Amino acid sequence: MRPAPFEYFAPRTVEGALDLLAHHGGDAKLLAGGQSLVPMMNMRLVRPAVVVDLNRVGGLADVREEAGGLRLGALVRQHALERDARIAAAAPLLAEAAPLIGHLQTRARGTVGGSLVHADPAAELPACMIALDAVFHLRSRLGQRACGARDFFRGLLATALEPDELLVEIEVPAAPAPRTGHGFAEVARRHGDFALAGACAVLALDAGGVCRHARLVIFGAGDAPHLARAAAALIGERPAAARLVEAGRAAAGEIDPRGDLHATAEYRRRIAAGLAARALGRAAARAEAA
Repeated sequence: MRPAPFEYFAPRTVEGALDLLAHHGGDAKLLAGGQSLVPMMNMRLVRPAVVVDLNRVGGLADVREEAGGLRLGALVRQHALERDARIAAAAPLLAEAAPLIGHLQTRARGTVGGSLVHADPAAELPACMIALDAVFHLRSRLGQRACGARDFFRGLLATALEPDELLVEIEVPAAPAPRTGHGFAEVARRHGDFALAGACAVLALDAGGVCRHARLVIFGAGDAPHLARAAAALIGERPAAARLVEAGRAAAGEIDPRGDLHATAEYRRRIAAGLAARALGRAAARAEAA
């Protein structure tokens, strides 16, 4: 199928893109990697009157190290997450999750910012950014603001981004402690498919092996990634294996999964518990070895 007719613009500056968004508002769609937008347009699930192509805008594909953390431009390609040594060193969770995002061909074009703004609840990057406590930097013609990843995702394909705003940069803070570990686990029908459910975790231990920081996110089992409250109960404890299994079960009890033709709601809840425990276990082991 072909998309419905639309006007096409390819600005070369952020200011030019923001001017177009201010003028056209909700009638405009931003084109980055196009791995979600173009198929949706071809199937006429979306019919934007205006398409604003960001690929000629300078400065949006930069990767910068800053104070032990990272600054990722919104147009950084997903494939960079698995091949850039700076990203692997500062945010190894992103490097581990990246090979599970679609296929190499889609990661070569798909962008970090595009995945975040699209906000598919089964996508890996939104969950990882919440686990890492990332901050999204948004701009409009009226100014700029910062939004925490936890507050950015509002529901199914819904975010805090206003129609006249552009996600320009993602700030990934430094690890909360020297002994910090990460864990990632998901189940999908086939490699490259969206996850039926998944979990990612970040754990930090003190010198005595006691947990001082814990974040666990379950994704693919609801309308948006879920930051589990159960992980906070691990702080002040030694992360024994049995305790992590218990935390995984408690986290799965917090979610409200939906059933579909791929999996029932009960199946998603059950595997979410195991995946959460697995992600926590991997994070704890890496923190212990750090």
